[in-house]
Order: sequence, then structure tokens, then C-alpha cells
Amino acid sequence: MSLALLLTLMMPLPASAQAISDPTPLQYRSPAEEARFHALAAELRCVQCQNQSLADSNAQIAHDLRREVLTLMQQGNTDAQIKQFLVERYGEFVLYRPAMDARNSLLWFGPLGILLIGAGTVFWVVRRRGRSIQPMDQSEERW
Repeated sequence: MSLALLLTLMMPLPASAQAISDPTPLQYRSPAEEARFHALAAELRCVQCQNQSLADSNAQIAHDLRREVLTLMQQGNTDAQIKQFLVERYGEFVLYRPAMDARNSLLWFGPLGILLIGAGTVFWVVRRRGRSIQPMDQSEERW
């Protein structure tokens, strides 16, 4: 009985274990490479955190992606090639500034369209009500 209870209590432990990340800090070849890396990491979104850049996130996948980005940089890939690699792997969501194309044009121009429709509606309602108000005659009482 106690063995079954002990096994039952220990079952969730493997599920909560995380892989241990490589604790060694990133090694840059030059200050220019470090600056390029930080600029690129700031333009990429953490795929787990979603509201943090790759540079700001402490998620395990962010650590791994930072290492991958640095490796790709050191292999001679351009920023555009690195971004394309990550987009192919994770989708355009990984970019903080996705390319403007027909698929996401609603995201770029939707807020402006809603604002214009709202302003047009307010203008139309105010104008319509202004026409329906009848002026008072001289004989009517005024306050």
C-alpha cells in the first residue's frame, strides 16, 4: 500500500523536469558581432513568451534560439537569412515587424479603416440629427 502511494506521489516529478541549458555564456568574436547580435535578438520575438523579444526572454527556448542565432551569424549568414530561417521554422510570428503583404494587410491597415468608418458614422449621425431639428417659431416660449 505505501509503495503504491509513493509511486503515485512521484509520478508528476518527471513531467515537471526541464532540460538543463548550456550554462556557458555566449562567446562573441568581436564587439561589432556582439552589437549585431543584440540588435538582431531585439527584432525577434520569443516563441514561448510572445510579448518579449528574444533578447529579453528567460525561457529555455529563447536561450536555445539565441545560441542558434549566434551560430548562424558566425557561419556567415546575413540578418535576412537568419530571419528567413526562423520564419521557415516558426512562422512570421517570430518577427516583431512582419513584412507587409496581402496576407497581413488587414493587420497593418485595419485599425486605420476602423477609425475612418467610426469617424464617418459620427459625421453622418450628427449631420442627420442637425437636419431633423426644427427651428422654433417666434410665438413659442423660450426659457
